[in-house]
Amino acid sequence: MTDPTPRRAPAGAAVLREDVTEAIRAAVFEELAAVGYARMSIEGIARRAGVGKTAVYRRWKSKLSLVLDLVGAFAAQGLPAPASGSLYGDVRALLEVASHALRHPVASQVIPDLLVEAARHPEIAETVKAVLLDGQQGVMTQVVREAVARGELPEGTDPGKALDLAVGPLYWRLVVVRTPLPKGYVDELARAAVAALKTP
Repeated sequence: MTDPTPRRAPAGAAVLREDVTEAIRAAVFEELAAVGYARMSIEGIARRAGVGKTAVYRRWKSKLSLVLDLVGAFAAQGLPAPASGSLYGDVRALLEVASHALRHPVASQVIPDLLVEAARHPEIAETVKAVLLDGQQGVMTQVVREAVARGELPEGTDPGKALDLAVGPLYWRLVVVRTPLPKGYVDELARAAVAALKTP
């Protein structure tokens, strides 16, 4: 016999509210910046987000899976490919975006900490690589391809080398040494990288 009572839509614990999820994600960044990955806890995240621990555990099984999911989401977003019409303009645009991202107060705290944790956790290392390398590698590949098509670079130019020359010094200053960029540094770095790439 068919039950005439209509089924109610799931509510409460069965529904993951998007506003709660976003509040937790924001809290993760704040907690990472404040205490680092090693001292970060689900309790601290929940308190900062204004939710109970169960709200966090419904979405992620551990702090590691939470951080990997969050960092991976940023990796999936990718970087906008520059389209200035010149190699110098494209390299400079890429450096400008990267320098702004690395100087963000939260990123300046989170990225060095994740690099330390990456040495201990292969899962973190893989995701950090996707965030810090793969996205920019894809953009630089397009930049080099278009520069070759315009005759600015020779066939066979290695995008990996191009990325090392352009962005490597930026990471060194902002992530490793953690010193402010001198005025005009991005312009000078872009010129130096382009000159090195054009040198046979």
